[in-house]
Amino acid sequence: MKNLTCVPLMLALLLSGCKTPSSPPPTTRVQPVCAGGEMMMQTTLWFGISRSQGAAVSAVDWQNFVDKEVTPRFNAGFSVYEAQGQWMGREGRLTKENSKALVVIHGIEDDSNNHIEALRSLYKERFAQESVMRVDTPACVGF
Repeated sequence: MKNLTCVPLMLALLLSGCKTPSSPPPTTRVQPVCAGGEMMMQTTLWFGISRSQGAAVSAVDWQNFVDKEVTPRFNAGFSVYEAQGQWMGREGRLTKENSKALVVIHGIEDDSNNHIEALRSLYKERFAQESVMRVDTPACVGF
């Protein structure tokens, strides 16, 4: 019987040097370095010029869209350039078309998202487009 009374004491001594496993260190999010500028967003919208039915979006139609819809929403500035692209449509058909790329640099927490989504909706409706692609990228911007 003597040996059985020692077991709890020996077990306690053995375990006294053990530590409970600690929780893993918190994951840290890597913050981008922005030397000489501030963190902003760069959004590029890709507007197709072709239409499934009817004539392509004309230069005049595009310029009117820019003047009446884009400029009032992004009067601080933006860039537009010509592009040629291809994409797979909903019907599974490869489409090649000329496009316009609109690049906007904007704040992360401002009202730009609403303006961008409004432009996408308006363009799709007005020019019978299946989609307007949007690409958002963090950017370090200095002026």
